Amino acid sequence: MVELRHSGSSLGSRASSSPMKRDGDASPLIFNDHVLRDDDDDHPRQSFRDRYRSFWSQIYSFFPFLNDDPRFSQHGSRVSLLLLVFIAVAGLISFFSILQRLNSPYLCKKDGIVLHCPRVKENPSLWENPVSATTSWKPCAERHDGGMSDLPPENETSGYIFIHAEGGLNQQRIAICNAVAVAKIMNATLILPVLKQDQIWKDQTKFEDIFDVDHFIDYLKDDVRIVRDIPGWFTDKSELFTSIRRTVKNIPKYAPAQFYIDNVLPRVKEKKIMALKPFVDRLGYDNVPPEINRLRCRVNYHALKFLPEIEQMANLLVSRMRNRTGSPNPYMALHLRFEKGMVGLSFCDFVGTREEKAKMAEYRQKEWPRRYKNGSHLWQLALQKRKEGRCPLEPGEVAVILRAMGYPKETQIYVASGQVYGGQNRMAPLRNMFPNLVHSF
Repeated sequence: MVELRHSGSSLGSRASSSPMKRDGDASPLIFNDHVLRDDDDDHPRQSFRDRYRSFWSQIYSFFPFLNDDPRFSQHGSRVSLLLLVFIAVAGLISFFSILQRLNSPYLCKKDGIVLHCPRVKENPSLWENPVSATTSWKPCAERHDGGMSDLPPENETSGYIFIHAEGGLNQQRIAICNAVAVAKIMNATLILPVLKQDQIWKDQTKFEDIFDVDHFIDYLKDDVRIVRDIPGWFTDKSELFTSIRRTVKNIPKYAPAQFYIDNVLPRVKEKKIMALKPFVDRLGYDNVPPEINRLRCRVNYHALKFLPEIEQMANLLVSRMRNRTGSPNPYMALHLRFEKGMVGLSFCDFVGTREEKAKMAEYRQKEWPRRYKNGSHLWQLALQKRKEGRCPLEPGEVAVILRAMGYPKETQIYVASGQVYGGQNRMAPLRNMFPNLVHSF
């Protein structure tokens, strides 16, 4: 009995280890948790290895010199190496370019309507003469004392010419210098110029209220005959301002000296007294004799002299402006050239409300009807002028340029102009970038 039980046990043991049983256990038709769990763990591992090998195989295809396989070609290695160097250089250039832009002095962060600009170190060369050699130059236009005048008497000149000096003080100075030069070209007598009342400034100041008339006439006595007023024999003085017969109007801008000799001089000789208008930029520079340009310099830097009381006031103002910050730092006098008249005359388009644009259109149509016409061509004209850089800069654009040049926000700036078109809203960007801003409006 014992032997039988032992035999049964052996048979059972042998049955469990038979090939059929083993095959049955390994059969896929039999659900086995342990086998399924192992297959699930191996599958993601195998997929990750495949992606890993695929990634590095692509890298090795671009840069074969990274591969340990000695079979890659020498030519492919050189090309890949050059490509890697190129990418590295481009990356460095991009990095330094971005870093430089982030540190640029003209980049500011906007917080509402306030601009916060980075602090930069002021370059001392900003206030120095960029051409140091000019300090040793000597003026060549000064009058040589003791020279003999070859001017004929007043009654023997070609006739009298009269001009209105228009615009601001700078344009008026240019017109006066040109008037003296034209009188010299035609050997005519110049009647003391009249400063025309400007549409913007509404200033009725006369020549003798600003400049020393006696010094002006005496300094140029060897160059041009100048008289204070219209001669007494010409009784109807109003005709000189209104009559077409007494006016030369066809003078082109930057006209050569020969134009005056051929076209204006005959009429002066005929009528004996003529008005030239308009007279803004009506004499060229490169198309006139050198002695005429030297005469212009003498007028501008020597003959036109402010009255003593004006010079005293100017010196006082300069002293106050320099001492405003309590330091000897330089200051900047900035002429924005963005008054209503300048904006209107430019016929450029600027950002503004519909109401502002409508008012500017009415203003242009009233002041310059020939140029305005029906207004249909003005938009294309404005785009063209903006593209060519012939539009006045807005205060905000001026501020960006100054920051780009390196001027820090602490720079003391005095605005030397009239009422800026657009008022405080237009001035806000400039004031935000340069808080030490002083203006009179």
